[in-house]
Amino acid sequence: MPAQHPLPPHAPCCGHDHPPVAANPVRVPPEAPPPVAQDGNVQTAIRILQMDCPTEEGLLRKKLGGMAGVAGLEFNLMQRVLTVRHAPLALEPILAAVRSLGFTPEVTSAASTKEAPAAEHHKPWWPLALAGVAAAGSEAAHWFGLPTWVAAALALVAVLACGLTTYKKGWIAIRNGNLNINALMSIAVTGALFLGQWPEAAMVMVLFTIAELIEAQSLDRARNAIQGLMQLTPERATVMQANGTWADVDAKLVAVGARVRIKPGERIALDGTILSGRSAINQAPITGESLPVEKAEGDPVFAGTVNTSGSFEYTVTAVANNSTLARIIHAVEEAQGARAPTQRFVDQFAKIYTPVVFAIALVVAILPPLLMGGAWFDWIYKALVLLVIACPCALVISTPVTIVSGLAAAARQGILIKGGVYLEEGRKLTWLALDKTGTITHGKPVQTDFAVLNGGDAVQARSLAASLASRSDHPVSRAVAQAAQADAVALRDVDGFEALPGRGTQGRIDDTLFYLGNHRLIHEQGRCSDALEAQLSALEQQGKTVILLADEHKVHALFAVADTVKDSSRQAIAELHALGIQTLMLTGDNAHTADAIAAQVGMDEAHGDLLPDDKLKAIEAKMGVGGAKRVVGMVGDGINDAPALARSDIGFAMGAAGTGTAIETADVALMDDDLRKLPRFVRLSRHTHAVLVQNIALALGIKAVFLVLTLLGTGTMWMAVFADVGASLLVVGNGLRLLRVRAEA
Repeated sequence: MPAQHPLPPHAPCCGHDHPPVAANPVRVPPEAPPPVAQDGNVQTAIRILQMDCPTEEGLLRKKLGGMAGVAGLEFNLMQRVLTVRHAPLALEPILAAVRSLGFTPEVTSAASTKEAPAAEHHKPWWPLALAGVAAAGSEAAHWFGLPTWVAAALALVAVLACGLTTYKKGWIAIRNGNLNINALMSIAVTGALFLGQWPEAAMVMVLFTIAELIEAQSLDRARNAIQGLMQLTPERATVMQANGTWADVDAKLVAVGARVRIKPGERIALDGTILSGRSAINQAPITGESLPVEKAEGDPVFAGTVNTSGSFEYTVTAVANNSTLARIIHAVEEAQGARAPTQRFVDQFAKIYTPVVFAIALVVAILPPLLMGGAWFDWIYKALVLLVIACPCALVISTPVTIVSGLAAAARQGILIKGGVYLEEGRKLTWLALDKTGTITHGKPVQTDFAVLNGGDAVQARSLAASLASRSDHPVSRAVAQAAQADAVALRDVDGFEALPGRGTQGRIDDTLFYLGNHRLIHEQGRCSDALEAQLSALEQQGKTVILLADEHKVHALFAVADTVKDSSRQAIAELHALGIQTLMLTGDNAHTADAIAAQVGMDEAHGDLLPDDKLKAIEAKMGVGGAKRVVGMVGDGINDAPALARSDIGFAMGAAGTGTAIETADVALMDDDLRKLPRFVRLSRHTHAVLVQNIALALGIKAVFLVLTLLGTGTMWMAVFADVGASLLVVGNGLRLLRVRAEA
């Protein structure tokens, strides 16, 4: 994490000291070795501050792509990081090749790439000011009819004062066979000087330099869109030492298990679990929730969140570079580096666009004078104007700026999107499948009914069931166990406990094999009678989930539990329907319960009694095949949902703030349990697509207009500069609008 303003030392927040929980509360994290692929290559991240846009990417790709020992290149222009997969001994030649292009490579670790790039040295302002004055003077000299040498001298001063960097970059590009904007601008300005267009050559170079500076500032805003999250974590924490005293410690050095103290109004530095005290915590940076959340002993807290009221102490559960916030930042930056579909299309188009326009410029310069007797001066000038228009910078930069802005806007709302492809695909969703427990419902059912069957003993049945239920982490089992605990029911030893996925659990108690499972399990074992079926049906039609206690001979008791629907679920389903998305419930609970819950929230379909493979098949059925293929999403929070989440076009993980695995594996992670983030994601996806279309239309439209104007003889070189850089500024500014998208939008 980047360094922040240090917090003042903290005074004790309670009247007594607690015994230390970690003998060594600080540590120096070791440097991670470079990742080694199975093919023996290593991966190195190289930060290149001069790598601002596709112009530099094209140079680097051409220079490094054919080098011996280079196996792959990944460009993250927004973070200015080039990741090279190469042979272990090939790094130095790679760095030398980068330097030969005029760049300064900085080898950095994977962790440090998450930090904000260091600022480039500010260039002095006076050369550009001198160039501007000289260019204006050249224009005035031409206007007032002064001797030509005056306008020429002032023009040369202007070009040399602000254009040497452009010429240097242009020469490197031409030498490496790359026609980027610097090469094209160098050729155009030099041609204008040879044609005696002194004022215009000077003004074009000045305008181009100014526009480049403005564009760089705009790109920095998009590049740093996620930096606000990075700066949320304080650099120091108040940590208990081995002797029981408290000290301010660099948060990066605090180890897992250390005890940290937080005062009211402080920002939390590390992930952890509260040991003592309680407070309301503003978790908006992580989950996007607008209101503070009450936290007490045993509850998790996250780095970057704000303690609003009380004071508490917590034990650290993750080091600084592995906190939930750090994983969010890493995931968004990884997503920035991945090419979205529109971006891949634009990149391919740009490879064709520039050579085609350059060829047109050559034809315009040569054929009309040769074949139609046109004036060489006029047609060469038109060709030079076309060279300025030939650069596709506006088109190419429009997509990554838009995608990054969309990803950052989503992260600020507690929606973590793992790649631009999912941000783009979200608008196409036609079906959204949702798990029930913990997704649509609170996932905290309570026991509502208990009945002894076949003349069994009530106390013994509850004891047996609670003994099995206490060994399971399924919400239904937990409800049975909690009800037994509240009534002080004695537990018994269980041998050979085993979970039966999609069915229940089993284990031996006093050498007898007992089952605690759902209707499916008892039915498969052939122990259902007509009377039991009627009893189960009556409870299931009330929306209750029934589990039964049985041995190898008979059913001893039944337990019914009920879960409550989240208020946000009803609103979310209604909003999804308003967006034209149909909804489907997939649950392992019985069909009656599924139908009852689905009716409560207004879902289109519900399927119960599903095993993990059944959920997978249901997703595939909705996706269709061939021309009828539909984009289907899956929302879940459990291991049973994993196959369906993986198979769906977009997998949504619920409540990912508490589960690092979900952040790593899901396509989209909702950082809290609020389903209303689903329609927000779809609306943001549609908004992003609209901006992408607008930007592509702007970039190509402006180029096309000036291309026609030039061929008709009315386009000038300074107009072409405005067309090129002006289009870049327009698409960047339009893309940045996504950063202002509100949660309700």
